[in-house]
Amino acid sequence: MEFLSLSLSDTEKFAQKFAKILKQGDVVLLSGDLGAGKTTFVKYVAKALGVDSVITSPTFTIMNEYEGKFPVYHFDMYRLQNADEAEELGLADFLKDKNAVCFVEWAENVPQLFDDNCIKIFISHQSENNRKFVVEGLDENIIL
Repeated sequence: MEFLSLSLSDTEKFAQKFAKILKQGDVVLLSGDLGAGKTTFVKYVAKALGVDSVITSPTFTIMNEYEGKFPVYHFDMYRLQNADEAEELGLADFLKDKNAVCFVEWAENVPQLFDDNCIKIFISHQSENNRKFVVEGLDENIIL
C-alpha cells in the first residue's frame, strides 16, 4: 500500500488511521533516509494511541518507552553494529513484549531480530513537505 503525504497534517491523519489498526504485540519497522519523517510518524501514531509524553528520537538512548492505550517502545538501531549488540542490551526482550507496540527505526542494521510478521513502512522524502509511505505486511484496504 502506498500513501502520499503532501503536508504534516496529511501525515498526522495517516498516522491516526494507522494507529486504529495496531494491536498489542505489533512490531513496526521504519526505514528511510535521515530526515524522512520516521520519528515524526511515530510521534503522531503514539499521540493517537493516547501517549501524552513528548516523543523524541531515541538515537542516543536507543529506546524510549511511553505509556498510552498500551506501552509503546520506540527504538533507533542506527548506532548498533549487529543483532548481538541489541541482545546484549536486552532490547530483544522488549521487542517480544506481546502487551506493547514497538516502532523500530533503522531495523535494517539488525535484521536478524525480526521475523516476517512485522509491519514495514518505507518513508521517502519527495520534496520539502511531501513524503511517500509504502506499507508492507497489512491488508491494503485496512487503512485507507
